[in-house]
Amino acid sequence: MIKKVLALIAVMAASAFLFVGTSQAATHTVKKGENLSILAKKYDTTVKELMTLNDLETSKIQLKQVIKLPSHIKNKPAAEKKETKKSATDPSNVKKTIKMTATAYTANCKGCTGVTKTGLNLRKNPSLKVIAVDPKIIPLGSKVWVEGYGIAVAGDIGGAIKGNKIDIFVNSKSTATKWGRKQVTVKILKS
Repeated sequence: MIKKVLALIAVMAASAFLFVGTSQAATHTVKKGENLSILAKKYDTTVKELMTLNDLETSKIQLKQVIKLPSHIKNKPAAEKKETKKSATDPSNVKKTIKMTATAYTANCKGCTGVTKTGLNLRKNPSLKVIAVDPKIIPLGSKVWVEGYGIAVAGDIGGAIKGNKIDIFVNSKSTATKWGRKQVTVKILKS
């Protein structure tokens, strides 16, 4: 009788161990585009460990196949490293957005020195992105994004630049002519 009780206790203990072990095991159902390499990276393990755990002879897996994961996983993927840097024009980096009329200018016009109001020498630095502004609208030195032009500095003023008008710097007269006069969105960026 004691032998039967001990045998029954042993079977119950083994069953409990197996039940707990399988209920705690983490699994993953394969989705479209996933392979063992992707899963190994996602769950911070190795392809070899996944193959061994799942009795796989090759690294090929199928859509909707249930893959056992190592016990340290507990159904949580490894933390993904995300780039936290935001683009310059992300709304959290923009102080103000304004619709403006934009024309273009060069540093080589008649009577021009090529030096901006803030001291930038555009003849020596023809690749600079600079705009002329009305300082009452956009303060000199502001970093801005101009639709169709990109990120620039408000580094110059102009006699005809009043109110919601800007003049973008380009390094050739033909480029200035191509630009013409257009309505653009200007975003004043946070420093």
